[in-house]
Amino acid sequence: MHLQTLPGLFISHGSPLLALDPEQVGPALQRLGLNLPRPQAIVVMSAHWESQALEVSSAVRPETWHDFRGFPPALYQLRYPAPGQPELAEQILHLLAEAGLPAHANSTRPRDHGVWMPLLHLYPEADIPVVEISLPISYSAEEIFKIGQTLKELRQQQILLIGSGSITHNLAELSWHNAQATVPVWASEFRNYVVQKLNHQNYEAILNWQTIPHIQQNHPSLEHLAPLFFAMGLGHRFTIVHSSFSMGALGMDIYRFD
Repeated sequence: MHLQTLPGLFISHGSPLLALDPEQVGPALQRLGLNLPRPQAIVVMSAHWESQALEVSSAVRPETWHDFRGFPPALYQLRYPAPGQPELAEQILHLLAEAGLPAHANSTRPRDHGVWMPLLHLYPEADIPVVEISLPISYSAEEIFKIGQTLKELRQQQILLIGSGSITHNLAELSWHNAQATVPVWASEFRNYVVQKLNHQNYEAILNWQTIPHIQQNHPSLEHLAPLFFAMGLGHRFTIVHSSFSMGALGMDIYRFD
């Protein structure tokens, strides 16, 4: 079987409500899933698995975790029953160890919405194995970038690698009941700065995240931006797959790294 090389992706996974009301980003993910060669497996670093040490999910059949509260009951009925792949988890652990990034397997971790939310639209049949890797809170931006660099060779095995976070993520500033609310200047300027730097392959400017304009207002905490550092490590050629905002300040961008 001839294996094709897949891109790395950064996906802004948005509010859990997008599972029920996909807005613009759902169809964009569906098109992407149809246009890419079908992955042999999918590896996701999610903003919603913060950990002390670097961990890799080795579960055979992870549960779908509804790791949120206060949403409509229909959301809690959704399942994403894609299998895990312990053999791939072992391969990832080996690659990380060789790169001086010690990690350990986690066989009990359920699958958080940072994983199943975008995959629900990308591959709704849930029949492709998925392995999740954690976001170690002690790692610097450069170290998270190095995780991506270490695993990018998996792309050549027709494995899809995804950083799942959000290009902007300040929940206190969102217009929760108005998906079409005006985008604040601080959100659009932040997003445009990031895109400009990525377009010019100036990854250093993004890894030096403290100096990005409006960083505190867009990311009061860093966990939703950090998966972008991982995705940047996966490839040098940057393209925008989708760009939109929801509820005013919630950026829904999808980026591709080849």
